[in-house]
Amino acid sequence: MATPHDLSTTLPTTGRVNGRIIPSTGERIGIIGCGTYRGFDVYEDSNSFAPLERVVTTLLNGGGSVMDSSPMYGRSEATTGAVLASLGRRDEAFIATKVWTRGRRTGIDQMKRSLELLRTPFVDLMQVHNLVDVGTHLDTLAGWKQDGLTRYVGVTHYHGGAFAELETVLRRDRVDFVQFNYSLEDREAEKRLLPLARERGVAVLVNVPLGGGALLDRVSRRLLPDFAARIGCTSWSQLLLKFVLGHEDVTCAIPGTGNPQHMADNLAAGCGDLAQARNEILTWWNRDMR
Repeated sequence: MATPHDLSTTLPTTGRVNGRIIPSTGERIGIIGCGTYRGFDVYEDSNSFAPLERVVTTLLNGGGSVMDSSPMYGRSEATTGAVLASLGRRDEAFIATKVWTRGRRTGIDQMKRSLELLRTPFVDLMQVHNLVDVGTHLDTLAGWKQDGLTRYVGVTHYHGGAFAELETVLRRDRVDFVQFNYSLEDREAEKRLLPLARERGVAVLVNVPLGGGALLDRVSRRLLPDFAARIGCTSWSQLLLKFVLGHEDVTCAIPGTGNPQHMADNLAAGCGDLAQARNEILTWWNRDMR
């Protein structure tokens, strides 16, 4: 039986995912990460913990590194910290979390608590969650970055109704990352946010790349199209992810999962000629699905 540190026999093999550059530094990260919403909201002594060790092992062994969490996600920060400590692989992970409260002092206290839960003296990316009290927290985070408590600073939202505010923040403030929703069915970000991120030299994390589940449910009623094998897709999740990743201004997609098999499946989408795959997917979508 595999131990938590040797899980290769329990999971499908996958090639290492493509990487993309963080514009503000030139650091390269894998283009598939792991969101921890729901899937990591478990207790360390529960039966759900061991599968999460396999999720993280699969992610890191496959060339991914980004793990995205938030105080909003229940026990996800604590579980992420516990998993990485159990595996002894904190240094391989790119830990992203968020501040989600109002007020300078309250924000600082919450971020310090996040470091404790994540069992790390610093995070790789601290983001202002859903732009809550964004000016206050970005001011604090400028100092945190100087002090080495976070390597990067970002802002997030999950809804297209906030795109105008995200645009304002990107034009006004200096951030390293922006996170927002983008999928084959919801392409509003292509109009202004993705071009602006490129213009401003901001890395892009995509949440909800599978359309929040509704898009995946819709397409899953059909057989995979004939061209899927040609672009390296064996599942609908891979096809939907390849479309998102085929946009050159997307740095990393972070579909959430607590399932090791799904993590391996997601990673498989991050390999190959993604631009060509995107073109074929878009042609099929416009012809057969609209």
